[in-house]
Amino acid sequence: MIRCVAARTIAIISDTHLPRGDRTLPADCVSRLHAADLIIHAGDLSVAGVFEQLRAFGEVAAVHGNVDDAAVRALLPPRLELTVEDIRLGVVHDAGPASGRLARLRRAFAGADAVIFGHSHIPLLERDPAGGFQIFNPGSPTDKRRQPNYTMGWALVDGGEISFELVELGR
Repeated sequence: MIRCVAARTIAIISDTHLPRGDRTLPADCVSRLHAADLIIHAGDLSVAGVFEQLRAFGEVAAVHGNVDDAAVRALLPPRLELTVEDIRLGVVHDAGPASGRLARLRRAFAGADAVIFGHSHIPLLERDPAGGFQIFNPGSPTDKRRQPNYTMGWALVDGGEISFELVELGR
């Protein structure tokens, strides 16, 4: 499925695993979600109510992850392709092993300029040395696991190009 979205700024999150205990989205994250033209969630929301909460901030494009309940799996696809301005994006939760990931995602989303993925909770921005294609994992704003910081992503679409930024969040 490919859909066109008019957006210049994109807030990117994944692996929120909400609700769980007293976890909430950090204020820095909520501020960026409000400010974005589009929110992308790369899976592991956990329950459908989280998707509805995100929709209160603005337009949301999301995929389901491996821990999402049946309602989320019925609501969201396992992978998504969308066009933002002139940029083609792929979104998937589990991008497989780190070894060969960039080439594997390039094959899986032929024609995409970039692929956003989650699952590992490990932030990553990798660019194809041959040019153009990028993969991006925003980490997690709520479940950093062994990472030093809670994180999310911010992307800017401008002039037919997309740039990604990893945002460290306060807690």
